[in-house]
Amino acid sequence: MNTTNLPDSAAVKTVKPWFFVPSLYFAEGVPYVIINTVSVILYKRMGIDNASIAAWTSFLYLPWVIKMFWGPFIDMYSTKRLWIVRTQLALAVIFAVIGLTLSGNGFFFMSLAGFITGAFLSATHDIAADGFYMLALKQSDQSFFVGIRSLFYRVAMVFGSGFLVYFAGLLEARTGNVPQSWTMTFFLAGAVFIVLAAYHYRVLPKLDSDTPKARDTSAPSYAEVFSSYFKQDNVIATLAFILLYRLGEAMLVKLVSPFLLDSVAKGGLGLTTAQVGLVYGTVGIGALIAGGIVGGWVISKYGFRKCIWPMIFILHVPDVFFVFMAHTHPGIALAYVLVALEQFGYGIGFTAFTVYLMKVCRGSYKTAHFAISTGIMALGMMLPGFVSGAIQQKVGYFYFFLTVCVCTIPSFLTIPFILKTKGLDEDPA
Repeated sequence: MNTTNLPDSAAVKTVKPWFFVPSLYFAEGVPYVIINTVSVILYKRMGIDNASIAAWTSFLYLPWVIKMFWGPFIDMYSTKRLWIVRTQLALAVIFAVIGLTLSGNGFFFMSLAGFITGAFLSATHDIAADGFYMLALKQSDQSFFVGIRSLFYRVAMVFGSGFLVYFAGLLEARTGNVPQSWTMTFFLAGAVFIVLAAYHYRVLPKLDSDTPKARDTSAPSYAEVFSSYFKQDNVIATLAFILLYRLGEAMLVKLVSPFLLDSVAKGGLGLTTAQVGLVYGTVGIGALIAGGIVGGWVISKYGFRKCIWPMIFILHVPDVFFVFMAHTHPGIALAYVLVALEQFGYGIGFTAFTVYLMKVCRGSYKTAHFAISTGIMALGMMLPGFVSGAIQQKVGYFYFFLTVCVCTIPSFLTIPFILKTKGLDEDPA
C-alpha cells in the first residue's frame, strides 16, 4: 500500500513504530560511539600518544555542543525522512574514507578530518531522527517507545565499542597488520550504514507533516529562547551542576581504553584489542545499561531529592577502582569485574543527571532548553578531555586516576545548591 498521500495516523498505522524506531536509534548511536570512543582505541593501536588522542578526540564533541544552532535548517530544507537517509549514506562513505586513510603516512589528520565530518553528519542525523520520531508517533506511543529507543541506542554502543573493536582485535591477531585490520573494520561499519540507509528508505513512513517549514515570523527568536534559559530558577547552580557533575568522568573516559591497552611497563594492563572490546565495550556497556535501568526505577520510586546524594556517591566512588588497577595491575578477570562495577555506578549516576535536566526544563521552551542543557553537557565533557591526556603523560596512570578522584569533589559541592531548585519531585510543566 502506498502511504505517500495518507494522513500521518494512517501512515504510522501501516508502518508500525516497531519497524523503524529500534533501527533508527541504533543508527543514531553507532556513529556517536565510533567517533567518540572507538576513535580513541584506533589511535592508541596506531601508536598515537595519549595527549594527542585525548585532546583531538575531545574536539569531536563539538558538533553535539552546537547542533542546536542548525536545527531550524533541518526543518526548512527537505524532509526529515530524506535527511535521515542521506546522512546515513554520507556516514557510510565517511567510514569507508576513514578506513582508506589508515595506511597512509598522514593517516592521523586525514582520518581526524573524516571523524570531524562524521561528527557533524551524526549530529545532523540526531536532529532529523528525533524530529521524525515526534512527527511519526502519537503522544502515547512516544512515551511508550522512549525505553525502546534508549535500549537500541545502548545496543549500538555494544556494537560499536564491543563488537567492532573485538572484530578489529581478531583481525589484528590473525593478520598482524593493525592498519589493515582497522581498515576492514571501518569498511564493515560503512556497509552497515548502507544497509540501514536502504532499509530506512524503504520502511520509514512518508508523513504529510514531514515537509519543509517556512520561517515563522511569529516564532520566538534565538535571543528570546536563550535569554529565557538563563532566566530560569536557580540557573547558576544548574549551570555549575551540568558542567561539574561529570568533571572526573570526562577526564577518565578518554584514558580508560589507553590504560587497558598500554603495557604493564607503561603503567597499563596490557590487554589486547579484542579483550578491550569485551571488557569495556561489551561487559562494561552491559553494566552501564543495567545501572541506567536500576537508577530510573529507584528515582521513580523515591524521588530525585532522596536519591541524588547516594547516586552521586555511586557514580564517583568506583573511580578509585582505576587507582587500584593502576597500582596492582590485576589480571583480566578482576579487570572485568572492576570495569563493570564502575560502569554500573556511572549508569546509575548519569540517570540522576538526566532526570535533573528534564525536571528543570519547564514552560513554553522546554524542548529548546533541554537542547541547550545537553549542549552545555557536551561542552562539559569536551573541555576536560583536552587536558586529560597531557596530565596522564606527565604524572602516569596512578597519579592521573588520583587526580580524577580529586576532580569529582566539585560535583559534590553543587548538590546543596541544586536542591534549592523548585519542583524537583514534580513532573515538568
